[in-house]
Amino acid sequence: MSLVELIAQADERGLAASGLACLDRCVPLLGGDDEILRPLWGNLTADSDAADWAGLVEQARGKLAGATEDDEAALLARRMLDAAPGDRSAAGVRLWADACSVASLQIHRLLDPAEDASTVDSRREGRTEGMPPLVAAELRRQISVLEVLAGHGAGGLRRALDITTEGRRVLRAVVSRRARGRK
Repeated sequence: MSLVELIAQADERGLAASGLACLDRCVPLLGGDDEILRPLWGNLTADSDAADWAGLVEQARGKLAGATEDDEAALLARRMLDAAPGDRSAAGVRLWADACSVASLQIHRLLDPAEDASTVDSRREGRTEGMPPLVAAELRRQISVLEVLAGHGAGGLRRALDITTEGRRVLRAVVSRRARGRK
């Protein structure tokens, strides 16, 4: 099943986790640490109050309000955070999850030194031949997060967070290598 189809079929929790996972993997571009978005992940558990989501989004924005590099990848990550909905309803998070998916794939495409002539949309629809490695890994992570949550609901959050943590470490290494190359 393509990423577009998985997003279309996801429930509220799956959509919120999908958008949050994309944003979380890109936090290194915003200068954030591994714990910045943890309260939002906690809000997706079965016993949490969805009404707390808006306050937690604002806290994350406040913690990540510092300066970011003036490059396209960092600007895309900032837009993901700024676009996070205050309402965790399916309608609000569906648009955000979809936009975060596109932005995260675009970020990985910008940071991958390999050329990619295909569009991000074609990748999301399942056309993966010739995909650069960093983009391919991000696409696999996005699909895995949605599949885990579709199969396990709130019980899949730990695995979704593990997948996201792995992706954040990869992106952090890419960002670090990129910074060293600029010096």
